[in-house]
Amino acid sequence: MGTSDDLHLDKADPAIWKALNAVALKVRAATDAAGLPRTLVELVNVRASQINGCAYCLDQHVRQALEAGETPQRLAVLAAWRDTSLFSEQEKAALTVAETVTTLPGEEARTAELARARRVLTDEQYSALTWAAIAINAYNRVSILSRHTVRPRR
Repeated sequence: MGTSDDLHLDKADPAIWKALNAVALKVRAATDAAGLPRTLVELVNVRASQINGCAYCLDQHVRQALEAGETPQRLAVLAAWRDTSLFSEQEKAALTVAETVTTLPGEEARTAELARARRVLTDEQYSALTWAAIAINAYNRVSILSRHTVRPRR
């Protein structure tokens, strides 16, 4: 019998992995339909991955954020986004959704945080961003539990 150290969940059950990827494609379609910039969605992916400590997803989504046009400066200060004026109100609302979905604070705090975000986001944007945060959290857990490794890029 193997150990959890050598079991990659995506390889162990490719049908479930394929289903998760299908969800991610639907989430991408929803964020696109809601008019959300790719950079904003990648900020959500990076922030959730920072909170969860998923090195594999951080490596992937920081690269994708840069490719989408995000700046190194904003990525460098993302963990402290509340303490800078570098992010728009829409981005702050999206990051609030990302953090709330990722950390799931108690009901009172969760309701207050999401209500602030809802004042900025349309229903379509809020729904798409919530699904985006749910999806990246699922990917974070798969990567962390599978011990996906980050390899140096040349």
